[in-house]
Amino acid sequence: MLEINEDYPMLFTSLKSRLDSPNSVDLIWLALGSVAMAEFAAHARPGAVVLDLQHGLWDRASMESAIAVIGKQVPVIARCAAKGAHEIAQALDAGAASILVPLVETADDARRAVEYARYPPLGKRSAGGVRPLLHGMETMIESGLQVAVGVLIETVTGIENADAIAAVPGIDYLFIGTGDLSLSRGTADPHTIGRDCDRVRAAARAHGLPCGIYTRDAEATREAFAQGYRMAVAANDIDLIKQGFRVAHDAALK
Repeated sequence: MLEINEDYPMLFTSLKSRLDSPNSVDLIWLALGSVAMAEFAAHARPGAVVLDLQHGLWDRASMESAIAVIGKQVPVIARCAAKGAHEIAQALDAGAASILVPLVETADDARRAVEYARYPPLGKRSAGGVRPLLHGMETMIESGLQVAVGVLIETVTGIENADAIAAVPGIDYLFIGTGDLSLSRGTADPHTIGRDCDRVRAAARAHGLPCGIYTRDAEATREAFAQGYRMAVAANDIDLIKQGFRVAHDAALK
């Protein structure tokens, strides 16, 4: 277990502490790259906010700005642009409380994610970043111990290796990417995808890890929590804006 020295100020609101509690963690997923939208999302007091750096419109400056505005209010999860050392370092140097590493398919992928997220001697993360060094090296190191490492399982290969992935020391949670999983499986059949999800959730439970899943709305999030998932997406900015404009347009023409 990582030893945390509480004498140092935390650079962000911890996701680890929320995952250590029995409470469910509702997520707001943001892709449009809007710092103002992130502030509105944080004002709703969700369990955490996800910045989608892989498919969203976030660049380095907007990511840094969003985390500066909301990172002390709510845990920020950065869905990394890729699973490499550079992409993980950028997200953590911006001050994210957690990384969500995409397309993890093997135990080796998971081990590398942990290595890239931890400072030596626990890993290979390089010291740096404006926000991590704000209060000095000691605070940077202590805050680094609180970073939560999550891995996205979103391919058939990842499903097949879910138990080995969950067994990797240093992984804090598993997360299922249902969209990419459907592409990888070649079907969106709910029974087929449901069996895959059950397999990941069982692997997480067997190794004492929380499991999350991408859901599209609050109703699906409630269902996911009832099924035993600890994290689920209650809202995402793209769908909210699309639906809001459509509702307003339809109402105006009635």
